Formats: sequence, C-alpha cells, structure tokens
Amino acid sequence: MRLISRHSDDLHPQAEVLIGQIKSRAGNLYLTRQMLCAEAVVVTLNKALNGGLSDSQAVCVAAPFSVALGESGCICGALSGAVLACGLFIKSPQSHSSRKQMRESARQLHDQFKTVNGATCCRVLSQSLRHDRQARFQQCARFTAEAAGMTARVILHQRPELIPDVDNGFLQRKDTATSAMFARLFQMVYRKS
Repeated sequence: MRLISRHSDDLHPQAEVLIGQIKSRAGNLYLTRQMLCAEAVVVTLNKALNGGLSDSQAVCVAAPFSVALGESGCICGALSGAVLACGLFIKSPQSHSSRKQMRESARQLHDQFKTVNGATCCRVLSQSLRHDRQARFQQCARFTAEAAGMTARVILHQRPELIPDVDNGFLQRKDTATSAMFARLFQMVYRKS
C-alpha cells in the first residue's frame, strides 16, 4: 500500500491547501524559536488536526526527539516528530492492523525524507553547515516544514474525515520573532505566579 503520493489525485480537494498551511505553521513555530523541530511538527499536527493532546503534552512527547534525538546527532528531529504524529493519527479499532499501518507510514516517511534530503541522520544533513549557524538554522526550519507537510499528506490521505474539523485559526496565525519572545516571557511569568 502506497501511503505517500506526490500527486494530489487521491486527496480531498482541500487537503493540498491544508498541507501547505501545516508546513507553513510548523516552519513558523521553528523560525520564531518557539519550538524545536520535533516539537513544532507534533504540536502543529496535533493542534491543527485536533489530535487530543494539550500543547504541553505534545511538547513533552516530542521534546526528547528534538535536536537529533536529544543532541545525539542521530535521526533528524523533524523526521522523528513526523513519525510520532503519524502514530497519533493513524489508528483504528483493530490495534494490530493499525500498528502495521503505523510502521509502514514510518518507513515511507523515512524513505521520502531521505529521497528529498539525501539522508535522515542529522550529522550527515548538517555536516556541510556545521560552521554556519544561521544556514543550519534555516535548513532545519525547512526540514521541519517539509516533515510536517509529508506527514499531513499521509494522515489526510488515510483520514480525510479530519479535514472539516481543522483548526484554521491556529494554522493561519503567523507569529513574529518579537511576538513569540513576548509570549515566552509571559508564559515564564505566568508559570512563576
């Protein structure tokens, strides 16, 4: 069964628009330094598609996978977040069949990410940019957006019934670095009180 298609023929007409919005929002969360790669992917998909986790829960689940699996340099955090999000949405009452579907989705996300980017290992992906922090940051933002889009495609292909309930307000919000900084400061003050 092929889950990821480069063509939109078999997707709901609104799916391509939503995939673009999901990519953009995940990239925005990363670029404004609100979240790391895996966190931005999982939070965006969870919130946009009403996955049922609070933002805090989604961040907690994804945080260990960010920055190349806890700064180990292994698998790209954006890809890890993509696989986690698939597990959240690709489920069915028959747990054994959905587990197989989840594994297949993970493999296909891995293969597509590797085809598009040449590798899945963070060390390999960032090797040529290790001395240019800004270029590496921009590359990671691109990987974050791509991984969110790839995952949205898989999820919406298998679960088109999610489309009518998408959180458009969340997807259409574009934060600036300044607004994100103030939001983080507000959260820090709010948590202390």
